Amino acid sequence: MKTEMSTHELLLPASIKAEAEKIAEECGTTLNNFVASAVAEKVSAMRAASFFLEKKGKTDWTAFDRIMGRSGGEAPQAGDEVV
Repeated sequence: MKTEMSTHELLLPASIKAEAEKIAEECGTTLNNFVASAVAEKVSAMRAASFFLEKKGKTDWTAFDRIMGRSGGEAPQAGDEVV
């Protein structure tokens, strides 16, 4: 599968570009791939934030209380601790 690519001139402060180049080299990738990954990560985070903002205020607290108040199954066993 081939991904369609486009180009965009990107202006970065020299100090940011230098740090990004160092990190990209440490990760064994190109500056282009590093920047593309960073943009993809930011897009994903913003989409997730938008998703949760849409859901905000739509909580059915009665259902929440009912679910949280139901009796559970077995008691926690040794080793179930969160570490």
